[in-house]
Amino acid sequence: MFLMLAVMVGVSASAQQLPDVKIENQEGKIVSTKSVVDGTPMIISFWSTTCKPCIMELNAIYSNLDEWLEEADFKVVAVSVDDARSVSRARGMVANWDGYTCLFDKNQDFKRAMNVSLTPHTFIVDGKGNVVYSHSGYTPGSEQELFEKIKKLQ
Repeated sequence: MFLMLAVMVGVSASAQQLPDVKIENQEGKIVSTKSVVDGTPMIISFWSTTCKPCIMELNAIYSNLDEWLEEADFKVVAVSVDDARSVSRARGMVANWDGYTCLFDKNQDFKRAMNVSLTPHTFIVDGKGNVVYSHSGYTPGSEQELFEKIKKLQ
């Protein structure tokens, strides 16, 4: 039963297209989530300021980013799911992630559209906006698996 569920989740993730949701960018402007699709594969990570594994994962990716970008062309999109009361704290934290595209999902519309229930939840999206991989949770070292998936999209 579990294997069948895992296969079904994998199939639905591979068939999913990035939804078109209005969300706030780093400059405070409302943009479409489709606007991040530009032909470049991406890692999309849903996180919050109170989620230590989320921050660990984003920091681990960031510490490898320069080296990884020498091997593969991709971008990282960090989507904060903090509400309006704590979004200012999230904005302060993303200042440490130069090079990331940071979005703020204060109403959690994008989170719901992507069927994210727990953070961290990370997706690999190809250059056409197709979700090709989905993973929830973080274990140190699992960022390497994300990079392997990105390299296969080159």
